[in-house]
Amino acid sequence: MTTKTNPILITDALHADLAQCWLKPRARDAHKGQFGPTLLVGGDVGYSGAILLAAETALRCGAGVTQVACAPLTAATLWLHRPELMAKSVAQRSDLQPLLSGARVVVVGPGLGLGAWAQQLWPTLAEAGEKQVLDADGLSWLAQNPQPHPERVLTPHPGEAARLLNCSVQAVQQDRVSAVKALQSRYGGVVILKGAGSLISDDKQCWQCPAGNPGMATAGMGDILAGVVAALLAQHVPVFEAAALAVSLHARAGDIAAEQGQRGMLASDLWQPLRHLLNPKML
Repeated sequence: MTTKTNPILITDALHADLAQCWLKPRARDAHKGQFGPTLLVGGDVGYSGAILLAAETALRCGAGVTQVACAPLTAATLWLHRPELMAKSVAQRSDLQPLLSGARVVVVGPGLGLGAWAQQLWPTLAEAGEKQVLDADGLSWLAQNPQPHPERVLTPHPGEAARLLNCSVQAVQQDRVSAVKALQSRYGGVVILKGAGSLISDDKQCWQCPAGNPGMATAGMGDILAGVVAALLAQHVPVFEAAALAVSLHARAGDIAAEQGQRGMLASDLWQPLRHLLNPKML
């Protein structure tokens, strides 16, 4: 793996600096169009939970207009569960283009699947969005069709990182700093290498999050993180800062949720502490 010489920063001070800068009170005349549109693409049949977690998190973390492009059978599920989301039925690639053209932030991957539906959409999704977040199945498609994007956040766990680097999980875990830098060098943008002590790297700096706990090793936590990143990008936080602040907020919310016990914690348990952490008067 090719590495850079930039040092790793392991400090909690970054969170305070980012929160002070980017979580200021909103102007009284703010409107939802200023914080979007955010488009999340995923949710093939049978995978509605992942896209719902990511999209609802984006809303709960401050995204304004939030749309979901999903398989036709999934759309009804989202409408019933969370009416604030604008669920759009996408049967083919031509249905997707109008949604992409107006989106400021595009999240690709939660529940996208690896089937025929995702396969026909991927060529359009690969370069989509002024700002882009690639998570879950979106990373699998990227590994098969590698290409960089300067304003993209990748959110791989070690297994996904290994596929993206064409190496073993053991190699990733033995030198996580080298792995995250190699991912950034190959794919551009900002990379979040998830795990204990998640790493965030761009081409200039690398930061390790000191917060988080083992109770967060549960289904859906990655979808929540993708939603937080998207929400911050939609609120005009720059890409590295959005990724770093999202990881820190996500981990801190997990620590608050774990006060009731690590075992049995659900990904959606982070919603309430996230709202608490995101509001300046409560920092």
